[in-house]
Amino acid sequence: MTSTLLLVLAVFAACTVEAVEALTIVLAAGVTRGWRSTIEGAAAALLVLAALVAAFGPALIRYVPISVLRLVVGGLLLSLGLQWLRKALLRASGLKAKHDEDAIYRREVARLSGLPRPAGGRDATGFVISFKGVFLEGMEVVLIVLSLGLSSGRLGYAVAAAAAAVVVVTAVGLMVARQLAEVPENAMKLGVGLMLVSFGTFWSGEGAGIRWPLADGAILGLIATYAVVAFVAVRFLQRGRVVAPPSPEPA
Repeated sequence: MTSTLLLVLAVFAACTVEAVEALTIVLAAGVTRGWRSTIEGAAAALLVLAALVAAFGPALIRYVPISVLRLVVGGLLLSLGLQWLRKALLRASGLKAKHDEDAIYRREVARLSGLPRPAGGRDATGFVISFKGVFLEGMEVVLIVLSLGLSSGRLGYAVAAAAAAVVVVTAVGLMVARQLAEVPENAMKLGVGLMLVSFGTFWSGEGAGIRWPLADGAILGLIATYAVVAFVAVRFLQRGRVVAPPSPEPA
């Protein structure tokens, strides 16, 4: 039960972050290029992603030994989680600017508004921008869903959590338009990074034949351990941060 709950939370949080980023692109494309082509592009991307999950999920379960799957998936989760964690730690320590969805929205609107629009019919630019945004953000979701779902034998839970995140973000996003900055995305990325690294360590160990104490409960210990390491790392980075001197005023 503990590992299932953690799995659902990890997938839901990761998918929420990616869905917010995808929705920012879709809203910008819809406002500037028209909603028909934008929605069609987003829907096409979702269909392609669903087909990938349907095609590769059952095949991996059927033909790949669980020990090999857990070892490979564990390494993938570690790599992915460390990327999320690295960016989150740099942002938490002030060494990297925080992710600002409102700024990204304004930048996308300005960029897309400058492109020529067709006289009538579908807008190819809106379709492509929407498809690319949803597909690229969704691919990371697919990797997380397949990795966590397959390695734990709970693919159904992972898919349900991902679908719930997409539905919630879409519903909230449509109601509040582009006010996406209220989502604590940077904090969520830190939490997701900790979970992915912890699951990656756990499944890599399982695939290598390690018998963890407390079985699935060891995941909680790994999350706590990595959280402490992350806290110490942020403090260390903040202490060693070099503040650039102010530029001299013009004479």
